[in-house]
Amino acid sequence: MAVNPVYHQTKDRLLDEMTLITFAKKDPERFGPLYTKYHEQIFRYIYQRVDDQELAFDVTSQVFVKALNNLHKYEYRGVPFSSWLYRIAKSELYQAFRDRKARKTVNVENMHVFEMIEEFDEDDSNENKKKLIDCLANLDYADMQLLELRYFEKRSYREIGEILEITENNAKVKSFRALKKLKNLFVK
Repeated sequence: MAVNPVYHQTKDRLLDEMTLITFAKKDPERFGPLYTKYHEQIFRYIYQRVDDQELAFDVTSQVFVKALNNLHKYEYRGVPFSSWLYRIAKSELYQAFRDRKARKTVNVENMHVFEMIEEFDEDDSNENKKKLIDCLANLDYADMQLLELRYFEKRSYREIGEILEITENNAKVKSFRALKKLKNLFVK
């Protein structure tokens, strides 16, 4: 499933989204459009990390319950509302890992593997794809999450920073270091 999330790059889109948020803050019954807009995206994010559909549905539900209950705390920071939802999802995933001893996984699609191999200036043979997947499995979770947000989900550094609660510059630096670790593993 190669679906790219929509980035709210225009002021008009951000204003439209802020209108939806304002309505939902005043009346929780109006949270529906935000749920509809982001449910699939958040579900995919969670499912890629747990590889258990039932658990992914449970965690996704918990994300939206928490978002609705804490919507009054949401503050606009110049990035899409989805960044806030991703932060909640990340927290709920960690809680699920603690509560259920869930296994952390990463689902890698072929198109993303091709892009990563191109980043290394290598040919995209099946052998190199398998090698890259093996290398990805040897990264720690934090590095894998950075690479996944940047290369698989095509997130901007600003959004990555918001999701991981770090600065945009720190997101760039950490992503570069994670990519460098992956390259080092790949060339060994």
